[in-house]
Amino acid sequence: MANKDRTSRQAVIDDIRKQQKAAERRKGGLVIAGAVVVGLLIIGAAAWKPISDRRELSQFADQSLAEIGAAASVCQEVETKEASGSQDHVPEGTPIAYEDAPPAFGQHYDIWDSIDRKFYTDDRPDVGELVHNLEHGYTLLWYDETVADDDAQMKTLRGIASKFENDDNLRNKFKAVPWRSEDGAAFPKGQHVALTHWSVGGAGNQSADAQKGVWQYCSEPSGEALEQFMRDYPYMDSPEPDAV
Repeated sequence: MANKDRTSRQAVIDDIRKQQKAAERRKGGLVIAGAVVVGLLIIGAAAWKPISDRRELSQFADQSLAEIGAAASVCQEVETKEASGSQDHVPEGTPIAYEDAPPAFGQHYDIWDSIDRKFYTDDRPDVGELVHNLEHGYTLLWYDETVADDDAQMKTLRGIASKFENDDNLRNKFKAVPWRSEDGAAFPKGQHVALTHWSVGGAGNQSADAQKGVWQYCSEPSGEALEQFMRDYPYMDSPEPDAV
């Protein structure tokens, strides 16, 4: 009788163990299935973004730079100011206080951003790094938080940036970057875009006395104004035009 009881109990225990193992297998299967679904969603999102970006930019394919955004009349007159800081390099991360919003010249980091990227949002390089780009002849289009919060204007900025190829052609020394409240003072009232350039007073002129910062503020993005600005202040008109 005792043997029968032990056999019966063992059968119950074995049955419980089988049920537990089956439940664990089902649970493991659900975890794996969930991980696969999440993985597929991540891969799908990564694959969709380039497609979505291409579709968004396709409307600008047949437009010239000057045809994108508002007319140049939304921009104020160009302003200039005596510049300093050429080859005044400090280590990355060194605090730098810039008087102007945004800066067009000045002390800067000993690194700069590569030419291949034309448009930035939250992952923008530090201001001290971008000022080094200005020294190399870049034109920077800074946009404030008003523009950053406007989907239509951000789309226009992407269209503008798409007109500059992502290669090492020095004529593509352009970047569109955000200017945030923590970076410094606000732009002049009613102005939400700023074009900046570090000029030497004309291509080939390397006199430090002739250097000047150049600004043009606009109420919204204007490809027409940008095109004229870069024609008036090309990359050759800078302290270090041959540096990429």
